[in-house]
Amino acid sequence: MAKKAPLEGIKVADFSWFGAGPICANHLATYGATVVRVESETHIDALRTVAPFAKGKTGYNVSGYFNNYNAGKLSLTLNLNSEKGPDLALKLVEWADIFLTNITPRVIERWGLTYDRLTEVNPRIIACYQPMQGYVGPHRDFLGFGAVLTPITGYNYLSGFPERTPFGLGTNYPDYVINPGHTLIAILAALHYRNRTGRGQRVECAQLPSSAAPLAPAVFDYTVNGRVQTRAGNRLPYASPHGAFKCKPLTDGGMPPDERWIAIGCFSDEEWNRLVEAMGSPAWASDAKLAKIEGRKANEDELEANLSAWTADKDAYELMRDMQSRGVAAGVVQSAREVLDCDDHMRERGYYAYLDHSETGRAAYDGPPAVLSLTPGRLRGPAPLLGEHTEYVCKEILGLGDDEMADLLVEGVLR
Repeated sequence: MAKKAPLEGIKVADFSWFGAGPICANHLATYGATVVRVESETHIDALRTVAPFAKGKTGYNVSGYFNNYNAGKLSLTLNLNSEKGPDLALKLVEWADIFLTNITPRVIERWGLTYDRLTEVNPRIIACYQPMQGYVGPHRDFLGFGAVLTPITGYNYLSGFPERTPFGLGTNYPDYVINPGHTLIAILAALHYRNRTGRGQRVECAQLPSSAAPLAPAVFDYTVNGRVQTRAGNRLPYASPHGAFKCKPLTDGGMPPDERWIAIGCFSDEEWNRLVEAMGSPAWASDAKLAKIEGRKANEDELEANLSAWTADKDAYELMRDMQSRGVAAGVVQSAREVLDCDDHMRERGYYAYLDHSETGRAAYDGPPAVLSLTPGRLRGPAPLLGEHTEYVCKEILGLGDDEMADLLVEGVLR
């Protein structure tokens, strides 16, 4: 007998777009919630237009970026800028347990989707807002994405090499990692509270403070020691060596060669001695000046140059296995291709789910991030086509008749 999903029966009105909101709602769907993703063809979720696209395909339904974060949802196209759009949105809120949005406060207020208004139609609603910088404060109406949040919160200042300009994280980390997770926890806490008391509540998980939270060590270092941390490349003050070192390139499968790197970190003198043994105790590594971490930090440029020369003609995976067997922290810096096709550990765990999409064909999706033994999550279907479930949602969830639906289509509300 199939095991019941932990959020089965929970209904979500997902009025979000791009990353932070849809990813949070995606987790809710993965663990059993029914999620209606509200979109509009008049103001398309631009993530539908962002690469990578399925090879040879065009249109709003073939973005791997969008599809990965919206698996298992129902898609309703609704023009909230039309006269009747907000009223239909409130009918969906009346049905829902959770309302979720990361759209800017001024737009939410214009549409009449504030918490006070939502509770008029559904007093038990858990209304979750993810504004970029919050509903209170001088920057409440500032626009932006993760690429804006990373410099604002200090990540860019800490990311990169000291002789170069700030580099950032290479991805919109706040949108796709931090804020969706924080928001998910807040929603689950609100659900727990409602189960005990019968009362819903307003949840605000602003992306700015959510993103700043993981930088606590740097903030603590400044408040306690008066030290402003800055870019240090891959180095750490309490480890040496600690970096990525180039290896022999990957040239399998008839594809262009992938650069291959291995990350190595020695957090104690004992680990350094094990690394020296793995290298065959070359003269440069046996120098007394490198025996203690203070000496290795003082001579780090020379140490890294010698270590890079040693790894240059080695197979990264063979090095990793050898060093790990000796108790040295080491790991291959894998490309996306290696993670998907070559990583035996990921394959055995079955993390990626392969789903058939009507326009993109069979593709890999991120699977459930947590494995629950009694109530496992699963991807119940691929991402929806734009507006794929508009008729179903209108008739089966909102209770509209054929004539009502036809009128709304003619008036441009359902688009």
